[in-house]
Amino acid sequence: MNRLLSRSFLRRCMINNGRNLNGENMLQSPEISSAVLLNLRPFHQGVIARDDDFGNFQWRRMMSSAAEPAAKAPSVKQGEAGSEKKEGGDETLPASYWGISKNKITREDGSEWPWNCFMPWDTYESNLSIDLSKHHVPKNFTDKFAYRTVKLMRVPTDIFFRRRYGCRAMMLETVAAVPGMVGGMLLHLRSLRKFQQSGGWIKALLEEAENERMHLMTMVELVKPKWYERLLVLAVQGVFFNAFFVAYIASPKLAHRIVGYLEEEAVHSYTEYLKDIDSGAIENVPAPAIAIDYWRLPKNATLKDVITVIRADEAHHRDVNHFASDIHFQGKELREAPAPVGYH
Repeated sequence: MNRLLSRSFLRRCMINNGRNLNGENMLQSPEISSAVLLNLRPFHQGVIARDDDFGNFQWRRMMSSAAEPAAKAPSVKQGEAGSEKKEGGDETLPASYWGISKNKITREDGSEWPWNCFMPWDTYESNLSIDLSKHHVPKNFTDKFAYRTVKLMRVPTDIFFRRRYGCRAMMLETVAAVPGMVGGMLLHLRSLRKFQQSGGWIKALLEEAENERMHLMTMVELVKPKWYERLLVLAVQGVFFNAFFVAYIASPKLAHRIVGYLEEEAVHSYTEYLKDIDSGAIENVPAPAIAIDYWRLPKNATLKDVITVIRADEAHHRDVNHFASDIHFQGKELREAPAPVGYH
């Protein structure tokens, strides 16, 4: 068949003096020259295509030739477009179809910021000059009820943890991070219902909840909770969240007063924690990296430095919640008083 094609082609060239119907020289055409060479290969349907002009054949490049196919537009497979190669490793980072990607953030020394749970603008240097000895003396029934409730809550904690202040602090922070979130959520919903500003108190309470959560993230690095302690956290958090939710709806001034006394107990617990570190009962280990970055501690910071700044945070939360309760006792709403946003 290949020979037949070659003979037909040469015969046509001889009849037309090497020219096709359009008057072009077929033998001098590079396309035809390459096509003639293709007839030495096995016959393929892609080699020729018959026209309707009485046996006129148009030559085409055979698909099995060595020529490279034309470049195609890059195709994106589902799952491949959603990842980016991380520099210096094989790990891939998710990239959103919606155009949301992580900005490259560096420290002051130029090193890459390692945390996603907080950013450099969320960090701060704790105010250690705050008065740790402040105490709100119970004056009325609500104050006394709140004070006795907190003292009653401390009894099982003392029995279970005794002087294991690392585990006690971990449990304390799982509870302490709840009130700010509940209060901020309920104020948020109230603001939506009444079309009113919150006076910044939503942000202030949510900042408190986030700060307490960072305390917990730090303590988890220092104290690895056991399975039964994790189970206890689930039970305590479930009970406390619902109880505090109901208390805040029923009486915000009572709820904030309870939190104020809880924070007083936290200051006391961390003070005892520091005493055990100073006495050598608890080893003064290096501070976790997350604590160094969050509180802007020196690189050689220790556990004592971490507990000191956490205690100062708890004292600030004590002041905020007692202040909020006093506002309610004066018959006013929180939005009528300036919120202590950024008060650490």
